[in-house]
This record gives sequence, C-alpha cells and structure tokens, in this order.
Amino acid sequence: MFTGIIEEVGTVKSIQKGSVSSFIRINANAVLNGTHIGDSIAVNGVCLTVTDLTGNSFQADVMNETLSRSSLGLLKNGSPVNLERAMSAQGRFGGHIVSGHIDGTGIISSVEQDGIALWYTINTDSGILRYIVEKGSIAIDGISLTIAKVTDNDFSVSIIPHTAAQTVLSSKKTGDTVNLENDIIGKYVEKFLNPDEKKSEKSRITMDFLAQNGF
Repeated sequence: MFTGIIEEVGTVKSIQKGSVSSFIRINANAVLNGTHIGDSIAVNGVCLTVTDLTGNSFQADVMNETLSRSSLGLLKNGSPVNLERAMSAQGRFGGHIVSGHIDGTGIISSVEQDGIALWYTINTDSGILRYIVEKGSIAIDGISLTIAKVTDNDFSVSIIPHTAAQTVLSSKKTGDTVNLENDIIGKYVEKFLNPDEKKSEKSRITMDFLAQNGF
C-alpha cells in the first residue's frame, strides 16, 4: 500500500521493450534506502516489484497487463518518474489509500496558472469519471491529489508549487498522458450496493442503511 506522497523523482536509465512485456531500470537515491529485491516501489503510480539492485538503480519487470493499463509504455531513456516505496507501519499517512493498481489513463487538456497554484484539467473515460467526486481523492501518476472540479468529460485538480516542483507534474504539459487510480472506497461501495444478481443472497447494505448509520 502507498500514500501518494512522492519521495523523489527518479530517471529511467534503460528500458527493454518486448512484444508483451518490458524490463525497466531506474536511477534513484532515496527510495533505495532499505530496499531489497522483492520489495514494491510505485513508479508513476504503478506498483512494481524490485527484481535487481545495482548501485544507485533498480530494475523491475513490466508485464503486458501493466503496459496496457498505464502510461509506462510511453517512457523512454531519461524520462523522469515519480517514486514511492510501500508505506511502512511507522510512517505518517499523509495522502490517501493508494494500491498502485492503475485504473486507466487520462490526457491533460489544460494547465492554467491561478495565483501560486496550477490547475490541471484531465480528460478520461466514463468508467473512471464515475468514481470521481468533488473534494474526493485521486492518484495522478502516483500523486495523492484532491478533486477540485468534475464534469461529464473531465476533472480538475489544483496543486501548490511544492507539489509541482517535487514531482513529474512540473514537466507535464497539454496532451501528455497520466496514470489514474481511483479511490478504492468508491468501488467497494458500488459493489456492495449492486451485488451479483446471480447470487441468491442480496446485500443488506442500501442507501437507507448507509444514511441511518451516518454515511
């Protein structure tokens, strides 16, 4: 599990792309502290397993499922990437629950300055937008952010200069692809409210039940 608080921006050292899978090596510093082979590191929000450690870099395998659901296939040598180690039991929970399992991608449609803040508007499909609510949470390239606005076709986030400077968002521009992970709580609630019709036992969790219990 991750929190969406980026620890550092690494750089793609090399990437070997096959027909259905890839191998990626990333230069890093902070996230290698205490890391062992088999540990998890989120790369632009995608949970990857460390398969090799050499000096100031680590390698991970990227399977076809990951390539098809994320923007990792667009990376090239020298690309900056957001990095976060899996959360430790002693760490502060500064973001929200992030699994590192990408739901899909979006396209940045605009970047606008608003005083000290930057507004990013992102177009994505209805399957992702259905779980996005104003003031809710979303992970964009692994960054835990708050939804400022949502429409039928896109959503917007407003970020402070520190977030832009400490993540790859500072290098993103209109037309770029970003990884998106919805807040998992919304998906669980939907599952409970719309159980599999093939099952004989119906869920007792309804909108009235949730309201009566303070939700």
